[in-house]
Amino acid sequence: MEVYNTIETTAEAEFKDRGSRFIAYAFPITKPEDFKKRIQELKKEHPKAVHHCFAYRIGFDARPNGSAGRGNEFRVSDDGEPSGTAGKPILGQLDSKAVTNACIVVVRYFGGTLLGVPGLINAYKTAASLALQVVPIVQKPVMVNYNLQFDYTQMNEVMMVIKQLHGVILKQESQLFCTMLAAVPKNRKAELEYRINNLRNIELDLA
Repeated sequence: MEVYNTIETTAEAEFKDRGSRFIAYAFPITKPEDFKKRIQELKKEHPKAVHHCFAYRIGFDARPNGSAGRGNEFRVSDDGEPSGTAGKPILGQLDSKAVTNACIVVVRYFGGTLLGVPGLINAYKTAASLALQVVPIVQKPVMVNYNLQFDYTQMNEVMMVIKQLHGVILKQESQLFCTMLAAVPKNRKAELEYRINNLRNIELDLA
């Protein structure tokens, strides 16, 4: 897989059923710590909500047809709702659009009427779907990380190659010898290795 679907902005949507309110928040994440910070913020924002259900997926894993696939790390939570009625339906909406590096939290305010298992599944599914309808889904390249070591005088050459291949510098230390952590799109991996190896005395390793 060389590209994947994700979101870069946050979105909010609401679904109501028989008095209960289901407020869905969709937001981008790249690691579980991003999610933990946001869920704590939402619990403070909605202290009287009875449930804070969620699902997220992080990472990449190609599907058999080679299209943007599901992530390789996911988590779901029903947060006190009957098992399987909240987290899985929310995750199902992320997966239906092959979205990864994203999370949806659905906050529920109970309206006094029990919805039953089918009603809950529909409510959480619908709220998550509405959130994904109002946030742009973007396609991004899967990036590959490299460690580089080189003489300071070669900085311009290295930077030019990375820039031309639409790469990004993640970390850099410049002294007499420079060390750099850079990422390039997976489909430019062979080109990067070829061009860097044609420059003299540069160490290049997958990170």
